[in-house]
Amino acid sequence: MNVEIGDKYYTRGKHPRLCTVVDVYKTYNSNGELVATKYVSTHEFLGQIVTDYDVPKTTILRGKA
Repeated sequence: MNVEIGDKYYTRGKHPRLCTVVDVYKTYNSNGELVATKYVSTHEFLGQIVTDYDVPKTTILRGKA
């Protein structure tokens, strides 16, 4: 399954939060090979937008809304 910008997912725990994927960070080594992919997501907390810059793909797929 693919994760794309705009996908929504719920976090785990006693009080799940609805998060939205807003960006994808890809890291390449000196040979041009993809070595890491990280996802950026946001959610609202007490009226403010909180951004998480290191969300694994499995977290998003597990809680996909």
